[in-house]
Amino acid sequence: MSQELHPTIAGETVTIRPIRMSDVDMERDFIRRLSPESKHFRFLGGVSELAPDELKRLCNVDGNHTMAFVATVRRSDRELEIGVSRYAQNAEADVREIAVAVSDEWQHKGLGVQLMRPLIEAARTNGVRQLYSIDLASNTAMAALARELGMHSVRDPSDSNQIIYSLAL
Repeated sequence: MSQELHPTIAGETVTIRPIRMSDVDMERDFIRRLSPESKHFRFLGGVSELAPDELKRLCNVDGNHTMAFVATVRRSDRELEIGVSRYAQNAEADVREIAVAVSDEWQHKGLGVQLMRPLIEAARTNGVRQLYSIDLASNTAMAALARELGMHSVRDPSDSNQIIYSLAL
């Protein structure tokens, strides 16, 4: 999907589009701006910053095995990333692991759902039959997003502090 979406969220026009290799600096800045709690929920641990190679990997998607969508707004004549959704290949050919992160000031405004819709559509288009996410049980925002998307949830049998969300496509 190369088409941009332009939903209005909290009274502001947001652009949702596929991530590009040229977004590495914007992605780095986005991660830096996340609160410690948001980083903890997104990376399931104490990540403060990603290495340059990891940032490049996150921005280098093929649209099939890996895909990511960024949400941006215009600030001071430049694009500012306010959210990202992505999927990555799993050991099973038709299953992808998903992740979503929304900047703290944009949380609880419906941006997560807006970011997940094109990701889910891209997965369907590419023959993916299931999406899943492993998240901390204390991540109530992810629990709410998963419910809104109709995802199934189970306690992780190998770690009771985690929930596995899944969506059959």
